[in-house]
Amino acid sequence: MAANHLPILQFEDKILEIVDQNPVTVIIGETGSGKSTQLSQILHRSGYSNSGIIAVTQPRRVAAVSVSRRVAQELDVRLGDEVGYAIRFEDRTSERTRIKYLTDGVLLRESLSDPELKQYSVIILDEAHERSLNTDILMGLMKRLIKLRASNLKVLITSATLDGEKVSSFFSECPILNVPGKLFPVEILYSSEQPKSYIESSLKKAIDIHVNEPEGDILIFMTGQDDIEKLVSKLEEKIQRLEAGSCMDAVVLPLHGSLPPEMQIRVFNPPPPNCRRFIVATNIAETSLTVDGVVYVIDSGYVKQRQYNPSSGMYSLDVVQISRVQANQRAGRAGRTRPGKCFRLYPLAVYHDNLLEATVPEIQRSSLAGSVLYLKSLDLPDIDILKFDFLDAPSRESLQDALKQLFLIDAIDENGTITDIGKEMSGLPLEPSLARTLIEANKHDCLSQALTVAAMLSVEGTLLPGRSKSMDKTSKNIDKKRKHHSSELPDGAGLGDHIQLLQIYELWDQIDYSIDWCKDNNLQVRGMLFARDVRKQLSQIMHDIAKGSLGVKRQERRRDRQHDYKSLRKSLCAGYASQLAERMMRHNGYRTLGFKSQLVQVHPSSVLQSDDEGMLPDYVVYHELISTSRPFMRNVCKVEMRWATPILQRLEKLNVNKLSGGGVGQSEEITADSNTDFPKEELNTVVPADDSKSRIQAARERFLARKGNK
Repeated sequence: MAANHLPILQFEDKILEIVDQNPVTVIIGETGSGKSTQLSQILHRSGYSNSGIIAVTQPRRVAAVSVSRRVAQELDVRLGDEVGYAIRFEDRTSERTRIKYLTDGVLLRESLSDPELKQYSVIILDEAHERSLNTDILMGLMKRLIKLRASNLKVLITSATLDGEKVSSFFSECPILNVPGKLFPVEILYSSEQPKSYIESSLKKAIDIHVNEPEGDILIFMTGQDDIEKLVSKLEEKIQRLEAGSCMDAVVLPLHGSLPPEMQIRVFNPPPPNCRRFIVATNIAETSLTVDGVVYVIDSGYVKQRQYNPSSGMYSLDVVQISRVQANQRAGRAGRTRPGKCFRLYPLAVYHDNLLEATVPEIQRSSLAGSVLYLKSLDLPDIDILKFDFLDAPSRESLQDALKQLFLIDAIDENGTITDIGKEMSGLPLEPSLARTLIEANKHDCLSQALTVAAMLSVEGTLLPGRSKSMDKTSKNIDKKRKHHSSELPDGAGLGDHIQLLQIYELWDQIDYSIDWCKDNNLQVRGMLFARDVRKQLSQIMHDIAKGSLGVKRQERRRDRQHDYKSLRKSLCAGYASQLAERMMRHNGYRTLGFKSQLVQVHPSSVLQSDDEGMLPDYVVYHELISTSRPFMRNVCKVEMRWATPILQRLEKLNVNKLSGGGVGQSEEITADSNTDFPKEELNTVVPADDSKSRIQAARERFLARKGNK
């Protein structure tokens, strides 16, 4: 649809009138209204950019980049000049930038150095209906900020579908403006029954549309990259088998957040004449990105959702049913250019009876350690984390979990005050565990190594071959997978995956970052290049934090001897203090860990080695605990018991209200046997590391005890 025909432009005068008279405005712009690309331009034309930059936040990096490109194109300016974008580890803006698209996380980080965000005259929180963690926190901060800058700041909350009344009430009954979007009707067609396989059902429906329906692109919603790759492959095979001349040509395009930018851009280019596009996408295409030309939508009814359990510290990546809001968003994609059809691969009764009305906000299903560190780093004396003003508050348990994590890694003290270490951590664009690791590594003169590990772990998706596949359910299959490691890659000196990642990068550095070497070893080229760029930026940030006093010069590389990595592992122990796992054992062919009365398995791709008796280390740290077919620890590294003991002892007594900022008067003690990661009876149990018989006996007794309690 041409920009000058977008529905939001019919409301330009009304928008300017409301924004001029109110500090906060909620704009509900339906799918296709043009709110993401046009609202910033409307305010720019009216002069708001004369007194400051117009910021537009996006929950997704892909959207921040693609929408800024579109706006720059419409204004006929070079991207990075008048219009630019800023995402984590990439900034395409300049002193001339007047319209800036950025992720909500980047804006949060900017507020650390400039709490009043003085460079901005307008802040637009776009796609607020996605209820991303950072957007929800930004809404709480905007509520505070608007009181400080009521005379020279405008805040707009924009969304495709959102409970406008709730947001309006949150912002003291601010006005709501509804802008229509979808210009053409969409016919909704339901399946008579729930399919056994939504991939196969999507394949069948897509080919049926291609053969029997008029021209128009087909948008198919899948749950994630693996499903997309499977369906793309099946579609291409089916299309090639169709009888020549029986239907128009076709091209199949994937669309997900891990795609390289040049492949993402392909979906915005028009297809060749007499050619239909099949676009197989994640929920990124629901609202964040608009693909012109779509006439048919196939809705599988599912989405892949990451959920965090604060009581176990475990993430699960689950395929769950979408909400009715999401279903309506997906259907709306079909009515942009002409009347369309949406094929829902589930019955009408499922839509009405089974689907939640709206998506659960991310803040209620995520680890909040990074967010709480951010709020603490604002150093506002009146902020009580447990009572912070959220649009939808997370559970008290999630906030307590975050506070305890931060206390264990020395980011806050026993009174909940942010420490000097915590302040340094907040200046790094990393999750708290990796930020803490870098700061500790600087003390141990291994910062260069730690920078590499942090950069490699910052890559989205997988770098190494065989690490993205789903977990098989038998030890036989797991053992088979372990044999798939490329013999050309280092083995982490038997110490674990963090060391292997370091060794791989150092080898790559020695051969001048060879792309061919990455391909020969089945490493993800784009991910490796990203890690190299991230490492450079993290190194510069660490220099800036210490005003150039940190030595991050290239160190002599010493590999394949365990003692060479001692300092790095000690740094990892400090960074992952809240993720220490103890008493590894071997049982029925699985590499498992006695953890909170359950067995957690080491990820089958791990290079962590056991000793001659088949025993794994007494203590390890892990980057992530995730549940798929069973609970797994991913990216595991051996640490020493003597490094872990002081950390465990800190857990013996905690006062969460003091950590929160609520003061001593509301005392609520959390002790080691009530809700911590380590059972109280084990805190003072010290088994000498070199006493293998004692280690084996202790492991057996603990396993049998847990088994008897089940």
